[in-house]
Amino acid sequence: MTDTLQSADIQMIQRLLPHRYPFLLVDRVIEIDGTSSSLGIKNVSMNEPHFQGHFPGLPIMPGVTIIEAMAQTSAVMVGVALDLADKNMLIYFMSIDNCKFRRKVVPGDQLRMRLTTLRGKPGGKVWKFKGVAEVDGELACEAEFTAMMDLPK
Repeated sequence: MTDTLQSADIQMIQRLLPHRYPFLLVDRVIEIDGTSSSLGIKNVSMNEPHFQGHFPGLPIMPGVTIIEAMAQTSAVMVGVALDLADKNMLIYFMSIDNCKFRRKVVPGDQLRMRLTTLRGKPGGKVWKFKGVAEVDGELACEAEFTAMMDLPK
């Protein structure tokens, strides 16, 4: 990869993340500014399996999956910036802080997730991020989270 790569399509995302259907929760990362910030997109569709039970007749994207989508976006950002495609990176949550949900996310919505790195550096395993997720310019969720990024030896 080069420094000019500023986005990641679904093929690149799958080369960076171990997640697959039904738990791959980011469709595209449209802006990547090194390891500083990124903007990811999740197109919310009625055919996602969690909508069968959350809730029948009133499908709402579970809050934990919104946070997971933000975490996956941050992992893509770091993976692109540090050229980690095809390196079998694994990512583990360590903490979630200051999380607030402000609106429902429903099928047909496009979740736009802005991630900012609060702590982390190339070669480091532990990273902290702030995420804000919006639908149509309206705040849906905000959270800070810490994750450990691990590369197999």
